[in-house]
Amino acid sequence: MDLDLDGSVVLVTGASRGLGAAMAIAAAREGATVVAAARSADALADVAARGEGRITTAAVDMRDESSVQRLVPEVLDRHGRIDGLVNNAGIAPAGKFADQDPQIWKDAMTVNVIAPMLLAQAAGKQMIEQGAGRIVNIASTTGVRGKPYLVPYSTSKGAVVRFTEALAAEWAAKNVQVNCIAPGAFVTEAQKAVLESPQLHAKRVAKIPAGRMADPAEIVPLTCLLLSPLSSFTTGAVFVVDGGESGKL
Repeated sequence: MDLDLDGSVVLVTGASRGLGAAMAIAAAREGATVVAAARSADALADVAARGEGRITTAAVDMRDESSVQRLVPEVLDRHGRIDGLVNNAGIAPAGKFADQDPQIWKDAMTVNVIAPMLLAQAAGKQMIEQGAGRIVNIASTTGVRGKPYLVPYSTSKGAVVRFTEALAAEWAAKNVQVNCIAPGAFVTEAQKAVLESPQLHAKRVAKIPAGRMADPAEIVPLTCLLLSPLSSFTTGAVFVVDGGESGKL
């Protein structure tokens, strides 16, 4: 299937590793011109090297509002347009709620909610002017069903889900589609502690009806479809990709 990403410009945040890197590389291989954004210049360089000449990089600190606000203008300066935005960057502070400092909550909301909002606002204005655009917000299964010891993360990702639904309804008439992917357990650096412990790994996999954790490559077909004109009537949707775990709860 030709996803018709040729000629489109896509910005992916949190693109230096894990799901973000996989999505940036996949979009480039489907023909998009991709700007991969993150804090780590070295890791971004490796991602760009795997993008068949269609990935450039941009430095951004999602905790710094001024840094975030420079990102979309930088994409427009380079390419003159933006057709797709993947809001993937996020942090997942863990711990007992009763012991958490308010700053942990502020950081989680800044990175996971405010930064995607600012990027969607800036990119969306340009997309509306162009007459079309697509935004893909990466939430989490914790945003669909909250998890203990991940209360700030669950709360922020729940906000991403509601943000997606509300903005999709507001911009549907503008031909800007806004959708959300809620991943479950993927084999990424974020799951390092689980992957390095046979006991923790077995316990985690036991909760997944599919009987395994997912490879990052398993999120990219859906992401590319949602960035494609083929998804022009799909908006406000939340796609759970978790091997059946949420349905089991």
